Amino acid sequence: MNHAHIELGRIGRLAGVLGALLSGCVAGPDYKRPDVPVPARYKELPGWISATPADAAPKGDWWTAFHDPLLDQLEPMVAMSNQTVRQDYANYQQALAEVRVASAQLFPTIGAEASASRAKGAGAAGTHAVISSGALEATASWTPDLWGAVRRLVEQNTATAQADEATLANATLSEQTLLATTVIELRLADADIDLQEKTVDAFKEALRIAEAQGKAGISATSPSAVITARVALETAQANLIGLGVARAQYAHAIAVLVGKNPEEMDIPHGSVMPTLPTVPVGIPSTLLQRRPDIAAAERTMAAQNAAVGVAVAAYYPDISLSAVGGFSQSPLNGLLRAANLVWSVGATGTETLFDFGERTAKVDVAKAAYEGSVAAYRGTVLTAFQDVENDLSGLRILADQAQALDLAVNDAVRATQIALAEFQAGTVDYTTVAQAQETQLSNQQSALSVQQSRLIDAVSLISDLGGGWSASRLQVATPSR
Repeated sequence: MNHAHIELGRIGRLAGVLGALLSGCVAGPDYKRPDVPVPARYKELPGWISATPADAAPKGDWWTAFHDPLLDQLEPMVAMSNQTVRQDYANYQQALAEVRVASAQLFPTIGAEASASRAKGAGAAGTHAVISSGALEATASWTPDLWGAVRRLVEQNTATAQADEATLANATLSEQTLLATTVIELRLADADIDLQEKTVDAFKEALRIAEAQGKAGISATSPSAVITARVALETAQANLIGLGVARAQYAHAIAVLVGKNPEEMDIPHGSVMPTLPTVPVGIPSTLLQRRPDIAAAERTMAAQNAAVGVAVAAYYPDISLSAVGGFSQSPLNGLLRAANLVWSVGATGTETLFDFGERTAKVDVAKAAYEGSVAAYRGTVLTAFQDVENDLSGLRILADQAQALDLAVNDAVRATQIALAEFQAGTVDYTTVAQAQETQLSNQQSALSVQQSRLIDAVSLISDLGGGWSASRLQVATPSR
C-alpha cells in the first residue's frame, strides 16, 4: 500500500510540475477595457449641486429622500418579493454555478474502484475448488490546461456572473424606480381627487347662489344660468367618480410590484405629495462605476473577450494524463500486500489536422461577438449620459414652469372669488363665474401635473445616476492567470 502511495505521489508531483511550467500559457487576447468618450461636465449641470464621486448622493435607501411613508414601507420589499428581480437572482445563481463548473476542470479527476468475485471451478484430481479474487484500485485522470482554454472559460464564466450580478442590481433598481413612480402617480390621483372634491363644493355653492338669485328674480340670473350651474356640478361629480379608476389601477400595480396579489393590499387615501429632493450630481465619469447597466455591459465585453481565447485554444493539441494504482489478487486473501501492487500511467494526445475552416470560423464568430459587445457598451454609456442630461433639463425647465403656474393659480383663484362675488351682487352673469372656475381648475390640474413630472424626473435622475450602486459591489473576483 505504501508503494502505491509513493507511485501516485510521483505522478501527482509530475503533474504539478507540468502544470506550473505551462500555467503562463493562455491563448487569446488579454482583456483591456476599451476607451469611451466621457465629457468633462454635464451640459445641464449649472444650477445643480456638484458632488465628488465619494460623496455623490443618494446612496442605499435613496427613496427616503422623498419623505413618503408608503415608499419607505414598500421599497425594501422589491428586492425580496418582486418576481422580475427573483428571476434575475436565479440567473445570477446559475452563473455562479457555471463558474464552479468551469473551475473544476482545472483539477484532476480522482476515483476508486473495488471488485470481488467468487467462482467455483475444476481443481486437481477431479475436485472442485472455490476461488475468490479481488482488486482495489485508485484512478486519476487529468487534462492539463496547456493553452489556457479552461482558464479562459473560467474567466468568461466569471465575467458573465459579474454581468448577471450587475443585471440583478439593475433589475432591482428598475423595479424600485417603477414602484416610486407608481406611488407618485397614486399620490397625484389622490391630490386630483381632493382638488375635484373642492371643485364640486365650489360648484355647489355657485348653483346655490344661482338658484337663490333666480327665486329672487334678479335680472342678471336667467333660468339657463341655473341649468348651466347644475350641469357643471353634475359633470364635476361624474369626473370625481371617474378618478377612482386610475387610482385603483395604480394601487393594483403597486401590489404586484412588491409581489402581492392586488386584493392583499389596501392603500389608504393620502393627502400629502412626496417631497421633491435635492439630488447632488457627480462628475460624468462616475456614471461608468455607478450605473449597473454600464457595469453589466462592461463585464459582458470581458466575457466575450475571454470567449475569443477559448476559440483560439482549439488550434492546439489536447493532452490527457491518466494513472491507475492498486492491488489485485487471486485468491482474495492477502490482497493488500506489496507483491500484489499494480500500477500504470499513460498519456494521450489529440490534434485536429483538418477541419475545413471550422476553428477559424469559430474564432471569427467570437471576435465579432466581442466587437458587438464593445459597441453595445459604448452605446450604453452614451445613453446613460443622455438620460442624465434629459433628467437635468427636465427638472430645470419644470421648475420654471412650476413658478409660472403658481402665479397663474393664485390669479385664477382670485379671479374666481371676484367673479363669484360680482355674480352674487348681480353685476355679472353666470358665464363669467363658469369661465373663471374652469380656468382655475385647469391651472390647478396643470400645477399638479407639473409637480408630478418634477417628482418623477427626480426619481429618474436618481435611477440614472445609479441609485447609489457602485461597480465595486461586484462580488465575483476575476481569477488570476
